[in-house]
Amino acid sequence: MAVNKHINFFELQKAAEKPGCPICRIVSDRAEQYIDNMLFEHVSDRPFRALHRAAGGFCPFHSRNMVSFRDGLAVAIMSRDILEDRIEAFDKNKPWRPKGRCPICEERDRIEEEYLGFLAGAIGDSDEEVELRRIFRSSEGLCAPHYAGLLFSRKGRARKVPPWLREFHENKYRDLMKRVSTFIEYSAYGRQSDFKSLSEKDQLVWKEVALVLRGTAE
Repeated sequence: MAVNKHINFFELQKAAEKPGCPICRIVSDRAEQYIDNMLFEHVSDRPFRALHRAAGGFCPFHSRNMVSFRDGLAVAIMSRDILEDRIEAFDKNKPWRPKGRCPICEERDRIEEEYLGFLAGAIGDSDEEVELRRIFRSSEGLCAPHYAGLLFSRKGRARKVPPWLREFHENKYRDLMKRVSTFIEYSAYGRQSDFKSLSEKDQLVWKEVALVLRGTAE
């Protein structure tokens, strides 16, 4: 495997050992690093500032994240660009229509595509690929949005997914469907004793299915 594939393997290995969708975890962690590096390195980078300004700043979610960072000067400098454009639109009585997309969202999409493409390519029998299968089968697997992204690229092209990966996820979703259906059935009036017989995990399956359907990456 190439060096970048080794890096992807170790990142997936580390993420798969923790709760939740491994790709969501990687994307969230890398997005956090990206914001931190951006504030430190790119605030004086004119091309990046132009990209940020054309996008009208960051999306609402990533803008909320900005207040958790300590580099107030960097946030102020980048925010001033956007405020200036806002004021100009107000003065001209024109709608404010940014032409770009949140740079952090763009980076998030790039990371997702990189790791999903790597995972789809785990079809061989090298030591790393065998180990990746073992680790992944003991993890919670991908959320539904990332599994869909594994099957089809952002351009809508079908990927050739390893059979073990497809079988693992589709069995997982079918099992989740059964557990959700049982939860709904046992939640009916008069079935309190049946509901109490469920494990704690199955009593909270509604939280699990909400996370599986939505994912946690932003």
